[in-house]
Amino acid sequence: MLAIEQKAEIVAKENLLQYRFATEEVLPSVADRQLRRHSAERATTLGNGYHGKVNIYFRTAEGATKCVQTTVWATDADFLTLKSGRAIPLRSVLGFDFQ
Repeated sequence: MLAIEQKAEIVAKENLLQYRFATEEVLPSVADRQLRRHSAERATTLGNGYHGKVNIYFRTAEGATKCVQTTVWATDADFLTLKSGRAIPLRSVLGFDFQ
């Protein structure tokens, strides 16, 4: 994740509504998408069981890489639901950093 971390702008979860998310899948391979799904489930378990935060790296529709530190409450096939009630499309998520 080091390459993602270096170019990601940190944003507050309260400001997520101002971003448009990537409309196309940001991960190139099926294996990468499976790992992301597993990491999303892990983030949900951490959030619900321990109220732990994770860094979520995502891509905007404009191609910018952003990072938000938050708690994940739920994950489904298409979205991450965050503690703030906001959601991020899973297709826009580049990866997670567990603290």
